[in-house]
Amino acid sequence: MLSLRSLVILLRRWREKRGYSVRELAERARVSFVTIVRIENEQMSPTVAMLERLGKALGIGLRDFFPQSRRSKSKRRR
Repeated sequence: MLSLRSLVILLRRWREKRGYSVRELAERARVSFVTIVRIENEQMSPTVAMLERLGKALGIGLRDFFPQSRRSKSKRRR
């Protein structure tokens, strides 16, 4: 399971990579500035719907918040 800290690190990296301030990301995602601040300060866990909005604002997919090495791999039956 992805920890909140790992998620925050990824969110901040994507935001900074795009050159967005916290306020700009909030405007683009149409969420409160305070919401982004709380998420980045680990005071609030984002919902899946919130991650979708943030991803759209950042131009990334929901899966980009979950690195491949952290995704559970399906096992094939033999």
